[in-house]
Amino acid sequence: MNSTRNSSPGNRGNAANFPVPILFFGWVGAFVVANIFAALIFGASGAASGEEPIWVIGLVAVALWAPLIAVLVMVTKRMGSGNFMRDYSVGFRAIDLAGVPIGVASQLLLVNLVYWPLRELFPSTFDVDKVEDRARGLFDRADGAWIVVLVLVVVVGAPLVEELVYRGFIHGSLRGRLSDSFALLGAAVWFTLIHFTPVEYPGLFAFAVVLGLCFHGTGRLGMAIVAHMAFNATGLILVAGS
Repeated sequence: MNSTRNSSPGNRGNAANFPVPILFFGWVGAFVVANIFAALIFGASGAASGEEPIWVIGLVAVALWAPLIAVLVMVTKRMGSGNFMRDYSVGFRAIDLAGVPIGVASQLLLVNLVYWPLRELFPSTFDVDKVEDRARGLFDRADGAWIVVLVLVVVVGAPLVEELVYRGFIHGSLRGRLSDSFALLGAAVWFTLIHFTPVEYPGLFAFAVVLGLCFHGTGRLGMAIVAHMAFNATGLILVAGS
């Protein structure tokens, strides 16, 4: 796909700048609907919490993503240009493949640098096993071909949807109404908090800032999406090898 925006740093190009109330209430509405769907799927599966099979995790992921994408489509049709790709800065160029080393380095170096002082000060709170618990739990439930489903959810689906929502929709709109720094940090905080795993917050926030810089610097989502995919893929590989 070709970018519809100028790629100079900070250029707002043709991306839509939706009002903050639209960001908030659109996201909240999608979140409520998504969690109702997820609860129904969890209930129908009969699996104990934390022991859900990967096929349930996959269905829940789709249930969580669908309302968010639906909100983005609705907003761009009613308040934007009607062009989904342009309104959410969806674009890719060869230089965006630099997201691969950025994502890998963020997982291997940045996250460890962030947690190093925290583990020195609060060793029991930020223990490595606690930080990796969620990822390890998912991987341990992925047997055989179900690993493919896990990879599709974690390495493909999650980065695509989350970058559309938190960089394309939220960051893209905030930077049209706030300073670039506040927009980047606001989107990073939002992205971090919605993962609802406090022990992961320091690493997630640091990486969210990196993703925001990728988006801000290029004016499109391509590099952020690639970096996010590489980050998640590296995390899975680390869990698999440990």
